[in-house]
Amino acid sequence: MMMAAASNESPNRSTEDKTSARRQNEVNKKLKYISLAILVIQNASLILSIRYVRTLPGDHFYTTSAVVMAEVLKVFTCLVIILVQKRGNVKSFVWLLYDSIVVQYLDTLKLAVPSLIYTLQNNLQYVAISNLPAATFQVTYQLKILTTALFSVLMLRKSLSKIQWISLVLLFAGVAIVQVEQESGKQKEALTSTNQNYFKGLVSVIISCLSSGFAGVYFEKILKGSSASVWMRNIQLGIFGTVLGLLGMWWNDGASIAEKGFLFGYTPMVWGVIFNQAFGGLLVAVVVKYADNILKGFATSFSIIVSTITSVYLFGFHVDLIFTLGAGLVIGAVYMYSLPKPNTSISSTSTSSSSHSKGGDSELEAFLPNPKAPGKKKGN
Repeated sequence: MMMAAASNESPNRSTEDKTSARRQNEVNKKLKYISLAILVIQNASLILSIRYVRTLPGDHFYTTSAVVMAEVLKVFTCLVIILVQKRGNVKSFVWLLYDSIVVQYLDTLKLAVPSLIYTLQNNLQYVAISNLPAATFQVTYQLKILTTALFSVLMLRKSLSKIQWISLVLLFAGVAIVQVEQESGKQKEALTSTNQNYFKGLVSVIISCLSSGFAGVYFEKILKGSSASVWMRNIQLGIFGTVLGLLGMWWNDGASIAEKGFLFGYTPMVWGVIFNQAFGGLLVAVVVKYADNILKGFATSFSIIVSTITSVYLFGFHVDLIFTLGAGLVIGAVYMYSLPKPNTSISSTSTSSSSHSKGGDSELEAFLPNPKAPGKKKGN
């Protein structure tokens, strides 16, 4: 009788396991589509919202103060995450901060270089978006994939597949076509008429791409050579970023901010931009946890389309055949680069290309549940 009972339980368990697996697959599929939507909205909304608030008539907020505020919010968020990981144990939390930041001060000082570059990059993004159409910036900014890949090969000795090398060539060609079209078209006249400097914006976005590539790979190298969590690294980055941001703010806008106040020109829309910039990188890292690198590449490509279409209606952006060709090459290149290498599930350079988001799967698993592997847990 016992054997009969066991044989009856076995089919029941098998059926329950299949049902559970089917439900989990359905949940994962829904999460992937939700992830796609979140990524597209985050990528497109940040560029469009910055462009919108910087082109509104009247007094504008100080971009240097916005960069400082974003750094402060990122540090605060990471502090909360670490405190949650410590299950609210304040003593253990404070000791960890003291040991990681003060006792190991030489390790902390390593973050000064990428922090300086990130602070510069965040300020340059405001300059670039203020002087370039949102769609043009979105397309040109994808050059950060090229710079990240090149720095990964040089600094981390990573290898790229043939498809990835081809995608980088297409990426460069697409951006070049867009820039040639912008230089000789109606956009330049439109920008001149609104007191915007196209050349200044172009130089800013190129320097931003170079700094993004170098700082992202440098940061990845530090992460791989240390046992510190990505959240602690973000706190260390944020400390330097806040200090450097304050110095930059004092140098550029010190007198004006002393007269008008740190929060001068801040509106609900400006706060939305700052929160988007502060949490965008962390959000993308979390979202990729529930999706995959290919979906991330697809979302980036789709966000370019969204930015372009929205710019037509909001800012009177003119789209012609040449711009469409260039943007199409960039979109295709972004997607091709995100495809996995042969015999691997994820491209070996995917971590470096997303390292500016300052998040990693191994670190996220210590903080978030893994929907792809229910029942599998990973220790801190």
